[in-house]
Amino acid sequence: MSKKPSKGGAPSLDMTPMVDLAFLLVTFFMLTASFRMAEPVTVDPPSSIGDVTLPDNHIMVTIDNNGRVFFGISNTTAKIAALEKMSTKYGVKFTPEQVKKFSGLPSIGVDIKDLPRYIDATENERTNFQPQKGIPNDSLKNPQLKDWIANGGTEAVRAYTEAKEKAEAAGQELKAEKPRYAIKCDGKTKYIFVKDVVKTFTDLKIYQFNLITSLEGGGTVLDQEEKKK
Repeated sequence: MSKKPSKGGAPSLDMTPMVDLAFLLVTFFMLTASFRMAEPVTVDPPSSIGDVTLPDNHIMVTIDNNGRVFFGISNTTAKIAALEKMSTKYGVKFTPEQVKKFSGLPSIGVDIKDLPRYIDATENERTNFQPQKGIPNDSLKNPQLKDWIANGGTEAVRAYTEAKEKAEAAGQELKAEKPRYAIKCDGKTKYIFVKDVVKTFTDLKIYQFNLITSLEGGGTVLDQEEKKK
């Protein structure tokens, strides 16, 4: 039985729908993506050979080479709740718009009385904000860092517990980790500044936290630091 001769030429494929889909995806991600604000300070942590990654749920204290202390909470709900407690204790009022902007800040390093002005500043203005001497850490006269850590930790645990209970009620597994404390300092930071922050943790009976280092060869890791009574 003879075969029917085929027409010459290679088969063609219309790529127009694929191109349209690609542009639709690009447009979707551009419209829905949220850009992370820049950190108020850049530190170059000491290197190590550890390979533990920074958890998503953390309360972090950053110390630059001048000894200035910065504080940040990764959980947005806990961050707003901690701000409300600090507002009540120190008598500093924040507008709803300022609270919303604060929730997007990765960390802060100013006295709480200057925080409303810092929040209202543009991202470029925050880089050279004055005065930005770091969060006060005087345990007797002005223990703002201690209060930030205490309130931030309490609210982070509360947010985690509520999320876990909600997931269990829905028959789902919560993939998020428990909140963890971390200290990140510059490789040139004097030991006395780090010691003061560690003492603040221990005064709050927080004996387990992480020291953030840079992985030799690139990247950021955690050195596990556990302190027991």
